[in-house]
Amino acid sequence: MSQEQKVVIITGASQGIGAAIVQAYRSRNYRVVATSRSIGESGDPDVATVQGDIAKPETADRIVAVALERFGRIDSLVNNAGVFLSKPFTEFTLADYEHNLGVNVAGFFHITQRAAAEMLQQGSGHIVSITTSLVDQPIAGLPAALASLTKGGLNAVTQSLAMEFSKAGVRVNAVSPGIIKTPMHAPETHAALATLHPVGRMGEIDDIVDAVLYLEAANFVTGEILHVDGGQHAGRW
Repeated sequence: MSQEQKVVIITGASQGIGAAIVQAYRSRNYRVVATSRSIGESGDPDVATVQGDIAKPETADRIVAVALERFGRIDSLVNNAGVFLSKPFTEFTLADYEHNLGVNVAGFFHITQRAAAEMLQQGSGHIVSITTSLVDQPIAGLPAALASLTKGGLNAVTQSLAMEFSKAGVRVNAVSPGIIKTPMHAPETHAALATLHPVGRMGEIDDIVDAVLYLEAANFVTGEILHVDGGQHAGRW
């Protein structure tokens, strides 16, 4: 095994944006550890899969163990796993709250803490998280307080960790999307969802993939919250 071939961990990797990010990193000759609750085996020897609940610390332990046993190093982490639920604030249940906090916050905390420890030891690395532009620009008629509570925390900790790790060679960034055309949005909703962006369209999966790859290659960029939202964060429309 060549120690020069870099290794990335990608969470929420079984479909949509996560699956596309896996393919994008492979196209750049990264070895990949891909994880989600439902992910299956990969036919690619340079893609290791780990099935599990990202909210649980034991899942993070297994992911890091597989990365080190199979590939010997960890260079990047893409925190893509996340949940989004829109409903009036007073209608959220305790189960809603615990699920959002579990995936979006605990899921970030456990895997990032363990991956960062390896990166700090080797003196290099990159962590990027997928958040949401609703944190900066809430939209009337789209109540999403739990997304703001959890993903807003990820924006804040991105900048905090960027400062904490800045002298150690580890960069920390985030991509803040608008509404992206993925299987979670039925085609009949696309026209209405397009109006929630100043440019008048939904984002494409490739828009987010391109942003992640830009941050991966941008060695002078850390602490950045990169908005990929059709202008959503910039003002009212």
